[in-house]
Amino acid sequence: MKSLFICCALLLSAPLFADSVKQQYPWHRGLNYQRIVDRIPAPSGYRRIRVPDKSFSAWLRGLPVLPGRPKVRLYNGKLKGNQSAHHVVVSIDVGRRDLQQCADAVMRLRAEYLFANACRDNIVFKYTSGDVATWRAWQRGVRPRIRGNKVSWVRRARSDGGYQNFRRYLDNIFTYAGSYSLSRELLKVRNPATVQIGDVFIHGGFPGHAVIVVDVAENQKGRRIFLLAQSFMPAQQIHVLRNPTSSLTPWYSAKQHGPLVTPEWLFHYRELKRFARISICP
Repeated sequence: MKSLFICCALLLSAPLFADSVKQQYPWHRGLNYQRIVDRIPAPSGYRRIRVPDKSFSAWLRGLPVLPGRPKVRLYNGKLKGNQSAHHVVVSIDVGRRDLQQCADAVMRLRAEYLFANACRDNIVFKYTSGDVATWRAWQRGVRPRIRGNKVSWVRRARSDGGYQNFRRYLDNIFTYAGSYSLSRELLKVRNPATVQIGDVFIHGGFPGHAVIVVDVAENQKGRRIFLLAQSFMPAQQIHVLRNPTSSLTPWYSAKQHGPLVTPEWLFHYRELKRFARISICP
């Protein structure tokens, strides 16, 4: 009788869980749902840091991942050339154009969190030109008119707060923003050894690169380790990176300074930055 009750309770709660997943990760269509936190255990001697519910940190470590270790695919469905860089693949679409590359993937994740958690007025990014592009204006039908290096804004579409229009807004951001503009928006982290979930290692340039911290663990001495996720060029599925230099892989050790070697880019710890905007939505 008891086991029957538990079974029925699980069946009744399954639709509620699925609805919750769809609300937080609206692009996700799979029924086989595993999170980063489910798939990647903390190494012996480390425990994941506590984070507030509904925070960007909790949302990132809850990102859905694909079963097993599938190959990373590009926006056009072809296989990425380097299949040795990733540990798991995040279950999120790439889009059909070569847009969602490195910094774009970081902006996508940040914007998706804000969109899903009633913080939509905080979805604001800058073009490489420095012009501000807000979801609030795009939602009202305002669109950029770009002539050379000059950007003006004209209302030429109907108001639409839906998810598909939000994705069109993001494609526009991916077209006119990148690692250079995002790097100028983020705040420098004074002590990279205190890395937090949601921080970004970013080298702004042409080309540049950006990877986002999607989880953090800590040992009894307060030393932190972290997981990194990236997209790359061409646009490709977001994936959690392996660590090519440590047996802790896919975890990376937090340090105050020095080089940070990732499978496809050499960063420096001093390139760690942080979003300045709201980190917990109501």
